[in-house]
Amino acid sequence: MLTVEASLSIAQEHRANRLRGITEADINLPALDHLLHPPAHLTHLIHGDSAGAAAYERTERNCSLSPPYHRGSNTTLQLQELRARMLPLNINAYIIPGTDAHLSEYIARRDARRAFMTGFTGSAGTAVVTQTKAALWTDSRYWIQAEREMDCNWVLEKDVSIMNMAEWLISEVPPGGHIGFDPFLFSLKTQEDYSINLQSSNRSLKSIPGNLVDQVWEARPPVPPHTLTHLPDRVIQRSWQMKVDHIRNQMRDNPYQPTALLLSALDETAWLFNLRGNDIPYNPFFYSYTLLTMDKIWLFLHTERVTEELKLYLNASCNDSLCVQLKSYDTVRDHLKTYVAQPGVKVWIGTEYTNYALYEVITPEDKLMTTSYSPVLTTKAVKDDTEQKILREAHVRDAVAVIQLLIWLEKAVPEGKETELTASDYVNKCRSKQKDSRGPSFDTISASGPNAALAHYSPSAETSRRLRVDEMYLVDSGGQYLDGTTDITRTVHWGTPTPMQKEAYTRVLMGNIEISRTIFPSGTRGVNIEMLGRRALWEVGLNYGHGTGHGVGNYFGVHEWPVGFQSNNIPFRAGMFTSIEPGYYKENDFGIRIEDVAVIVPAQTKYGHNFLTFDTVSLVPYDRKLIDTSLLSPEQLQWLNNYYETIRRLVGPELDRQKLHEEKDWMLRNTEPFTASGSSASVCSSSLTLITLAVAVLHNVS
Repeated sequence: MLTVEASLSIAQEHRANRLRGITEADINLPALDHLLHPPAHLTHLIHGDSAGAAAYERTERNCSLSPPYHRGSNTTLQLQELRARMLPLNINAYIIPGTDAHLSEYIARRDARRAFMTGFTGSAGTAVVTQTKAALWTDSRYWIQAEREMDCNWVLEKDVSIMNMAEWLISEVPPGGHIGFDPFLFSLKTQEDYSINLQSSNRSLKSIPGNLVDQVWEARPPVPPHTLTHLPDRVIQRSWQMKVDHIRNQMRDNPYQPTALLLSALDETAWLFNLRGNDIPYNPFFYSYTLLTMDKIWLFLHTERVTEELKLYLNASCNDSLCVQLKSYDTVRDHLKTYVAQPGVKVWIGTEYTNYALYEVITPEDKLMTTSYSPVLTTKAVKDDTEQKILREAHVRDAVAVIQLLIWLEKAVPEGKETELTASDYVNKCRSKQKDSRGPSFDTISASGPNAALAHYSPSAETSRRLRVDEMYLVDSGGQYLDGTTDITRTVHWGTPTPMQKEAYTRVLMGNIEISRTIFPSGTRGVNIEMLGRRALWEVGLNYGHGTGHGVGNYFGVHEWPVGFQSNNIPFRAGMFTSIEPGYYKENDFGIRIEDVAVIVPAQTKYGHNFLTFDTVSLVPYDRKLIDTSLLSPEQLQWLNNYYETIRRLVGPELDRQKLHEEKDWMLRNTEPFTASGSSASVCSSSLTLITLAVAVLHNVS
């Protein structure tokens, strides 16, 4: 999945981009401008007809007119109130990131402070306000959107580097001036980067823990009223007490001897206690921190949401080492400060997800121990046997929903009425009917024709195109289930693809297969094998500008750090789940991505005993008419046929159980084995028999 995270400070967005692997090559302003603001005579190319042309009339602001023209909300009042609160604090500027206190990928509406102040709702950007000016920095994906949504109080800045923002601050803030920021919304790296770029300028950062935007946001949404829940026994193998003991053992074994572990990322606390909430879009998380010592557990959350049953589950009425002390969410900084004031303590933090507000109170430095990721994140990355089993099961049911979508599209698209948005809605509806469904795991990327050339495009009422049989269509979607999180991308063509489209698709598939079938030593980093996903494309001068895969959770985030193929991901170990998603995007024409989720498993080799490989758990066939088998090696063709036999073996019974006969027939037709003859996906019934027998024999032997 390639979506835009709601981690909205620029430095935090860069960190989130590393998670996705998005590069500047993937951020294509000309293509975006062509799609979102076309000339009137080209509007039919966006929508498939002339509908919607009026949507493009005078949508961008014009601040040179008198009076200025804009369609965005008027931000004058909130700017006046914010500036009034800046004066008594003696700050000349105030920085407003778009993230939350947990540096989350997605944020809740109540944390959309930058959007409230500016009117700009894009998911990447940082705002700065002085007494006379207000500016927004965002990257090229969002320039047009920002011009449409902001009023003329705001200036759009297009160089998103912190260096550029610092230069702007130096030009606007007088010598000796102070630049305020909420330390809860700054990562350690963000604060460090600002400090480095402001040094020697005689301007300084000033940490202000009470957020000034919250003080002027009278209608700020409250914390959701939903109570928290714990996972049922059928989907867990390790109780929260077992997990606490395991993490304490890691603390005890650490040579630096930490006395406490601070957990700041929302998925850390949720995993540790087997709890889930509903505070964050697409993610079953809840606002929380945890401070764990060898004999105490302090859980910081909105205590009014904890039921009596949950208190009993957490042993909240006692004071032993496996009793959870419930504390108010807003007291975490004060409590941490009190703990650190004790002699002989040392607090372990993961620097990637700890905000500066908590970091700055852990003083002196010898009371601090840092690693990039906490032991909870690295432990959570390796799924236990139960987690692996149920995540596989979730993907079987998820395959049913995606197959239903593809069948519906095959029948509906020729009628000319369906759009990117209706397709997105349909796949969500299909998933909602599956057992243990908990909604989508992200905003579906439903993209046809030139829209699909934007790797992380998601349709809106303004940009949604009608689906056409003569264009390629890419759908990247996923579901949350009580037993797992899914993420899958399929690219299809309902008409006759061009030779270039067919070759590009096949080479993307070859990259997916090459990673999936590779065998590597345990402890190998994803970045060291990532090029296998690109090699077939490189051979003909093609490439893609995003990452090749990311970790996937168990009813958690669809992007689960720190697993994946980037340079700062941790080494692969058996039991980790990752996506594998090479692609290719031809500007203003089409986009291709083939994404599967795979689990890392031990590999059987002739001599070695500590080698791993990938076992694909996404179970939806690829588009046959787009596969040129003459390009595939015998090993790739064999892998593909084995994969299709796995789909038949696992998804077939589930389709039977749900009495989905049409879907079963479609699946069987689309998983017939390939032969290497010719340039198309030909079928041989004898091959089917041989492959079925071979797979059965191999299965029995293993």
